[in-house]
Amino acid sequence: MYSWNPVAAIDSIGDWDDAFTGLHGASRISVADRRAPWAGRLDWQRSRHYGLALCSSGEQQVTRRERHIRSDPRGTYELLVPLAGKAQVEQGPSAAVIGPGQMALCDADRPFQFAHDAGFLSVAFIVPRQDIALRSPAAVREPQVFDGASGLGRVIRRLVITLQEERDQFSEFTFDGACDRLLDLVCMAAEGGAQSAPIGHRESIEVEIRRYVRRHAGESDLDVTGVARALGWSPRYIQQVLQAANTTPRDLIRRERLHLARTRLAGSRSIAQVAASCGFGSHAAFTTAFRREFGLTPTEARQAAKAVPTADR
Repeated sequence: MYSWNPVAAIDSIGDWDDAFTGLHGASRISVADRRAPWAGRLDWQRSRHYGLALCSSGEQQVTRRERHIRSDPRGTYELLVPLAGKAQVEQGPSAAVIGPGQMALCDADRPFQFAHDAGFLSVAFIVPRQDIALRSPAAVREPQVFDGASGLGRVIRRLVITLQEERDQFSEFTFDGACDRLLDLVCMAAEGGAQSAPIGHRESIEVEIRRYVRRHAGESDLDVTGVARALGWSPRYIQQVLQAANTTPRDLIRRERLHLARTRLAGSRSIAQVAASCGFGSHAAFTTAFRREFGLTPTEARQAAKAVPTADR
């Protein structure tokens, strides 16, 4: 069943509460003065699978807690596309301020807080959680913010706006088909096809990547694809995170292998065995990389390690 509903104005905060929570889920809406005049607009269109909602109102704060989710589970994600004004989005430990040119993807069934100024105008793209999860594990791990000013993000933003503006031109079949393509683009962005990252979590993801590489540095087939598969991110996103930390997957893997090799040189294995056990294809390549990293050859490093008294190690 496809329907669309233009609402010219909502002038009562009570009516606004009913309309807003009916579309986005049970929540607590806070305003400065509930007795003051209210001006809000909520236009929506939806099918069995997807929804789009154009929203503008006075300054407000929307809080959806565990009790709201238990009483009114939605099973949806929302891509918030601001057209004017600014809003702060908080979900779990993540938080971001977004405005035109940015978009935020959040889980409606995880507690969140959303606050915006009186000039805020936005379109929300509402999608089933299972459709997101099947397409992109990265998208469901944490809230995400996308750059909507250029590249793929700009295409997504423009398509959301067009779908809302041209809603009376769609049947349910064509609306769902267009939303399917839009969701594909959103998941592509979440997988690293646009400038995107979980809100406020890039540093913790970097730590997770480094920890994994350190633990698996001795594996000869370790590469960015394997790291991404193990951690549930895309290779492109792994590259983005490490680029922000001024390194690359290849450099990080090489460095961790060299540090592992330096530790193993204190043992009884030959230098060639150490090199092979740390993923280096040849003794010569290992020696060159080791000298570049530490300023001495593997042989010199082994001799230096043996010269240190046991009690001082």
